[in-house]
Amino acid sequence: MDQAPDRRTAPDAEPNLQDMVAAADTGARSPVGAPGRILAGVALAWSLFQLWIASPLPFMITFLPVLNDTETRSIHLAFAVFLAFTAYPALMRSPRDRVPAPDWVLGAIGAFCAAYLFLFYEELGRRSGLPTTLDLVTAGAGMLLLLEATRRTLGPPLMVVALVFLAYVFFGNHPILPEVVRWKGASFSKAMTHQWLSTEGVFGIALGVSTSFVFLFVLFGSLLDKAGAGNFFIKLAFALLGHLRGGPAKAAVLSSAMTGVISGSSIANVVTTGTFTIPLMKRVGFTAEKAGSVEVASSVNGQIMPPVMGAAAFLMVEYVGIPYVDVVKHAFLPAIISYIALLYLVHLEAMKNDMPVLPKSGPKKTLPMAVVTAGITISSIIILAGAVYYAITGVQAALGTVSTPILLALTAAVYVALVAFAARREDLELDDPDEPIVHLPRPLPVLATGLYYLLPIVVLVWFLMIERNSPGLSAFWAVCLLLVILLTQRPLKQLFRGEGRLGEALAAGFADTLSGLISGARNMVGIGIATATAGIIVGTVTLTGVGQVMAEFVELISAGNLLLMLIFTAIISLILGMGLPTTANYIVVSSLMAGVVVQLAAQGGLIVPLIAVHMFVFYFGIMADVTPPVGLASFAAAAISRGDPLKTGATAFFYSLRTVILPFLFIFNTDLLLIDVGWVGAIGVFVSATVAMLLFAAGTQGYFLARSRLWESAALLLVAFTLFRPGFWLDMVDPPFQRLEPTRLEEVVRAAPDGAELRLVVEGETVGGREVKRTVLLPLASAGPGGDVLMDRAGLAVVAEGSIVTVDDVGFGGPAETAGIDFDWRIVAIEMPVERPPKELFYIPGLLLLALVVFAQWRRRPAAHVARQLGVTA
Repeated sequence: MDQAPDRRTAPDAEPNLQDMVAAADTGARSPVGAPGRILAGVALAWSLFQLWIASPLPFMITFLPVLNDTETRSIHLAFAVFLAFTAYPALMRSPRDRVPAPDWVLGAIGAFCAAYLFLFYEELGRRSGLPTTLDLVTAGAGMLLLLEATRRTLGPPLMVVALVFLAYVFFGNHPILPEVVRWKGASFSKAMTHQWLSTEGVFGIALGVSTSFVFLFVLFGSLLDKAGAGNFFIKLAFALLGHLRGGPAKAAVLSSAMTGVISGSSIANVVTTGTFTIPLMKRVGFTAEKAGSVEVASSVNGQIMPPVMGAAAFLMVEYVGIPYVDVVKHAFLPAIISYIALLYLVHLEAMKNDMPVLPKSGPKKTLPMAVVTAGITISSIIILAGAVYYAITGVQAALGTVSTPILLALTAAVYVALVAFAARREDLELDDPDEPIVHLPRPLPVLATGLYYLLPIVVLVWFLMIERNSPGLSAFWAVCLLLVILLTQRPLKQLFRGEGRLGEALAAGFADTLSGLISGARNMVGIGIATATAGIIVGTVTLTGVGQVMAEFVELISAGNLLLMLIFTAIISLILGMGLPTTANYIVVSSLMAGVVVQLAAQGGLIVPLIAVHMFVFYFGIMADVTPPVGLASFAAAAISRGDPLKTGATAFFYSLRTVILPFLFIFNTDLLLIDVGWVGAIGVFVSATVAMLLFAAGTQGYFLARSRLWESAALLLVAFTLFRPGFWLDMVDPPFQRLEPTRLEEVVRAAPDGAELRLVVEGETVGGREVKRTVLLPLASAGPGGDVLMDRAGLAVVAEGSIVTVDDVGFGGPAETAGIDFDWRIVAIEMPVERPPKELFYIPGLLLLALVVFAQWRRRPAAHVARQLGVTA
């Protein structure tokens, strides 16, 4: 989950790292006494409220009212606004150890304005569209206070962007604006009704996702971290990879990938893992800037690592209209490939500079032994996962509803057994990375100490992927298990170790639980404020229709070229990323650009799934914490490494080029997102895409088996492109479609099997008077009994006059209307797929070119160096 970075932090300051994390994620204020207890109590109440509405309890306790989405969003924002004013100082010089009286007042007023929709829900419903003076005053005050809360938690950029959009709402007809973007403007009453008193603006989809899904996943990460999983993941990563060449950097990548499950906050991830990994990276030969950059590049990618991804991933559920499990499926392969490529990139960096290795405990393994061990480990995990799956589904099938208490009892038994297993060993403590010798533990002993931390993750994945529950309910059950772990792990360990003092251990567990609930809520303040403020921008788009204007403007400046359009979208995301957190960046850019990209691609004959465009925007949005000159994660890493923050940010951006190139591939090769790809195809895509990304990393690093010559780097990039998109070359020699005359439309539809897709080139005039030409796909349902087969199957009726075929009717809610076809549009052509050789044939020349590069570089390397490259002596 991306947190709310405080982008007012001075680049040249020497910040205390914990203060930096607090300022970015939870608020810099830590008052003592009664004010501190009030802040903690409000945060605790927020977490308990979110657990209540996510649970089945409101539907079981009949004497309490069940809150609807609008009411829960209102309460959610009230908590966020109150904590924004009380936990975040107004200015850099404002006190941190107390809350000034004006902030208490502003927080209370802001909370009232946010809760207004909940407090007066029925009255507002009865006078919908006819706001009273109190409604408008509350909305106006709430809007101002929300903008101030945004400034405090996120810095000025998002506030300024929201103010620009609000100014456009009121002064859209000002002569200073270009003619193409002018509109008539709105009255204060209409604007406030739309933005605050309805669910079209502030209380829209984005805030709804924050309320329903995001909070629980942030809470899940906070509780898992409080339980001690952070140290476990870091220690396990070093046990697995620390002994390899460039091992600390590889361990940083792996630990950041695992820690991404706990904390989607880039800066918290950097500080959590980087405090340990960055000094060790410097010890083995990485410069301060490169050590910090590796940590930054791996930490920010925590937001793309399923199953717990950044908040923007949950927004896709609503914006694209697909289940979260599908978002996870589409995001899984690119995330894994991205991390594998980063591991290889730091390996090349270590080989290029002939870096030393850290001493490994235990006997060294040869390459064949390491491969066999890895194969056995992976096979064991797969077999265990299969056994668990079939055991649970077997119990459910055999016992039905009675299976639930039995499975609960089995889960409890497994948890107790794993804690007993962990109690045989000492609790994990991270070594001091500045000590002369750092002990690298062995993987199995480390794994034994924290296996029970994996149970909540297994529960989360099970309910998401197998039971297909909603993300909110899945996270709720995982959080419930975590609460049990926090309360009981200390007493159980004390019991199994025979150390006594169970009361003290139980009290410590209770304190950990409260601390996790409080920090989880405070971590959510920035996200709640960001999604509410981004709702102003979305509300402006829906109120003014500026989205259509943006489509025309972008099409004009890109001259209809899709690649230029994508580059333009990426630049917008990167620029906004200098000031906006990922969530707000994603909302703004996707609201303005996602539909435009799909339309423009269709005009060029390329059908782009909407999820691919949203993933494109999401990936560029995560660069917000990397992009110089204000990427806060880079500043945090530089504070640890004592390197230059701007150089760290620039190097991190270079290391993140794989994250930059992947989104473009989503558009032109949707196989990477596992769209319409089976298991066999998925394995093939994974292998080819992974090899391609590794070659891309080698090409950009200028090092493969040896230092690359210019032609070798170019050849590696060409091979990478061929493996990523072999269809590009096939389309050049053998077009994928044959064009038929539109007069054969009904004949083609009659001959098509049920479930087939009809590909049409259509042109016509939009409601706004703009001539468009696009390619559409119409899914063909089963034809009804008799009647017009074309209308029954495609939702389309046409009239033919000679060779001209015109749309005469569009079925309401049918495939044609969904595809955007309108009355009086013309069918230009029918495109039928043709039989072609498999595109994978172009792998052959690509691999031959790769073999030439390997041969050329292998001859230039000494035998000992080759052995180190393969990891034999690592």
